[in-house]
Amino acid sequence: MTPSVTHEPPTREQRKARGREARSRVPRSVHRGWEQAGERPDPVELLEGQALSRVPELVPLRYARMLASPFTFFRGAALLMASDLAATPRSGLTVQLCGDAHLSNFGTFAAPDRRLVFSLNDFDETLPGPFEWDVKRLVASFAVAGRDRGFDVTQRQGINLAVVRSYRESIRELATMRRLDVWYARLDVEEIEAQAEGQLDPAELKRFRKNVRKARGKDSLKAYGKLVRTVDGRPQLIRDPPMIVPLEELLPDVEADRVAGALRDLFRSYRRSLGGDHRHLIEGFRYAGAARKVVGVGSVGTRAWIVLMLGDDDADPLLLQAKEAQPSVLESFLGASRFANHGQRVVEGQRLMQSASDVLLGWVRSGGVDGVGRDFYVRQLWDGKGSAIIEAMTPSTMASYARLCGWTLARAHARSGDAVAVASYLGSGDRFDRSLATFAEAYADQNERDHAALREAAASGRVAVFEDQPS
Repeated sequence: MTPSVTHEPPTREQRKARGREARSRVPRSVHRGWEQAGERPDPVELLEGQALSRVPELVPLRYARMLASPFTFFRGAALLMASDLAATPRSGLTVQLCGDAHLSNFGTFAAPDRRLVFSLNDFDETLPGPFEWDVKRLVASFAVAGRDRGFDVTQRQGINLAVVRSYRESIRELATMRRLDVWYARLDVEEIEAQAEGQLDPAELKRFRKNVRKARGKDSLKAYGKLVRTVDGRPQLIRDPPMIVPLEELLPDVEADRVAGALRDLFRSYRRSLGGDHRHLIEGFRYAGAARKVVGVGSVGTRAWIVLMLGDDDADPLLLQAKEAQPSVLESFLGASRFANHGQRVVEGQRLMQSASDVLLGWVRSGGVDGVGRDFYVRQLWDGKGSAIIEAMTPSTMASYARLCGWTLARAHARSGDAVAVASYLGSGDRFDRSLATFAEAYADQNERDHAALREAAASGRVAVFEDQPS
């Protein structure tokens, strides 16, 4: 019998050498600039291509939200930036990418121990790829948001440097830690609050604490009170078109019993994606209704559902969100996901990047009432979910928030990638910080040009836009 061959993991010195080799091949200064390539794809054409797989009547709402400002445009333009980054040199140091790591995709949620934690909270585009793509999208989002807030060049430069410096210093610290310590590292909101007491002025601190209280109160009972009404003695999801449309209105000619039966079958499939204990938990709930809900900016037009589940009685609700998972925008440039189901791609990426995830996070493939197979991931609708109030930030609070996001992204990358190699590539100096801070401003210019191109397409009638977009 031939003994199996085992491969020894590389030593720390070998991992450091890999980072130095990547630096010699792709110097950190290479990341500094951004210039529009001569053959750069038409940004509106890229967005139109995305629209083909989306709900047609919701696409004008997506364009309306993107047109609101260059910042909202940036939030919906992950594909455009992925296309641009694909034309730049790559470090070759692979991590699990968020794929859309802009500053509004960070926030709070309730960990399984019910404490609020701060982390990345959107993984629709997650895929393995070069670490710097996430960092570039993150720092560019701060440059765009800083302009949206009216900050001057010096203020934005300080913020841009803060986010990249935080990422670099954090990944270097994480590279020295035990693997288990990296895996368990997380940022509790109580810790952020303690830091905020010495950094924020009284008005900012009051706003922060109010936002935390609001996040703590967001659970299924709160969602039930806002989104469910009792009609003829039965709980039903509200109607607020086009934002929320009950399933029976979308399918008036299909027998309700047949739809309900199909959804019950679908949730039996979803349960199989959960661990045994969490499967046991969800089996205590029964299906009670569903409605299509419009979510986000970039996600508008993809299919997202609120699903009402009831436990022992009407006072024991659970509201889930089933969100369509289409191929990541990164796949055209980095290769197809190894997961056949894109819902599983999202879930596996989220579990890898977050220190704690929703216990009901799972995936399913639906045959669809229109006969088209689609992938979905499923999670609790509200479970301590909160986000920073970007529009109220001062330059100092945005810089503090930038440092939180930098640490959070570094920890997520350290869980999946080689933190030692990445830290070696980045080095102890600020060359990478300065390069990406400069890149961010140049890319913010590009984002404004792309926003203007969509505005021109709307004015010419090339794309249809909701004139009075719903809130």
